[in-house]
Amino acid sequence: MNASATLDITIQADVARITLAREAVHNAFDDALIGELTHALRALDADTAVRVVVLAGRGVSFCAGADLAWMKRMAHFHYDQNLADAGALAAMLAVLANLRKPTIARVHGAALGGGVGLVACCDIAIGTPRATFALSEVRLGLIPSTIGPYVVRAIGARAAQRYMLSGERFGADEAARIGLLHEVVADDALDARIDAIVDALMRSGPAAQAAAKDLLRTIARGPIDDAMIADTARRIADVRASPEAREGIAAFLGKRAPAWAAHLPPPKRGQA
Repeated sequence: MNASATLDITIQADVARITLAREAVHNAFDDALIGELTHALRALDADTAVRVVVLAGRGVSFCAGADLAWMKRMAHFHYDQNLADAGALAAMLAVLANLRKPTIARVHGAALGGGVGLVACCDIAIGTPRATFALSEVRLGLIPSTIGPYVVRAIGARAAQRYMLSGERFGADEAARIGLLHEVVADDALDARIDAIVDALMRSGPAAQAAAKDLLRTIARGPIDDAMIADTARRIADVRASPEAREGIAAFLGKRAPAWAAHLPPPKRGQA
């Protein structure tokens, strides 16, 4: 993977960790970060050696949304430039949301505007009590448009109505209550908790995880009609005949680890 000016990327033990590295501006977006993050995510999705992607921010913030200097430049854009710029951000969010492998957001500080979008796009989001959030676009006369589909999917239309319209800040406990965060853990327990979730993810079949993510996207679009019922039956029939499923079932019946998890230590007591 090419070196990046805005990201710190490490890959170890099949886990890729992407750290937004614009600490001086609280990891705010600009066109360079958007382009480099899009490229990095696509490369990691194509890398069969990578099983899990963790997204984090360097410094005191996770991501403060749009960079002020970038916003000043955008103020002078004509419509076609604004459309292309917004399209690049929308494409990056779509790449993250549609990654075939599991993604985890490590949220240790402020996630504002587009930063909320990054959290919502990830499959799993773990934060600390210091994490704060705001969909503050309306306070600038803007709207949270490109992040909107992912935010509404994460927190529901009712909670989105409040926070997209008011621009209020809310804390980690509220983020967990409305579904933006899955868990809130102490600062000094954050990385250990993420490591435990990574371990759990690594014990599941990678092809099954990709298929499950695609299933989730289809189900979310609804409705539960005859076409969806038939589609879910077809999907499980397809998966049951796959080499991964045959290996997983054989491993379960043989009371052994499946091939994709054979290198992992035995799970701790109480862990799946």
